[in-house]
Amino acid sequence: QVVESGGGSVQSGGSLRLSCAGSGVDLEYYAVAWFRQAPDDLREPVVCINRRDVVSFYDDSVKGRFGISRDKASNTIVLQMNSLKPEDTATYYCAAGPGCSSYNSPYDYWGQGTQVTVSG
Repeated sequence: QVVESGGGSVQSGGSLRLSCAGSGVDLEYYAVAWFRQAPDDLREPVVCINRRDVVSFYDDSVKGRFGISRDKASNTIVLQMNSLKPEDTATYYCAAGPGCSSYNSPYDYWGQGTQVTVSG
């Protein structure tokens, strides 16, 4: 499984760092994506890092503000979110699969989600 952590509440312009940890899953051999779902909205892809650490952004609104990286030593994928805006408020999910995709179905493992709330 994969487990997210690091969500919380922050003021507009602030930063948060989300982590996706593999438990029984060696994330080095998986592509890992972050999706987000705002209230009353569909779950949407944000960004993905593949097994060769090539990054694909699916949401243009986060380019230049969000970064994704792989920490092999801790079997963790990190989503660094800077310059946060109220429209970034959502539940953030990480997902692991054989390759990056903007669709939900190719991912084998999904976390339970972590809430990010941006106010102001």
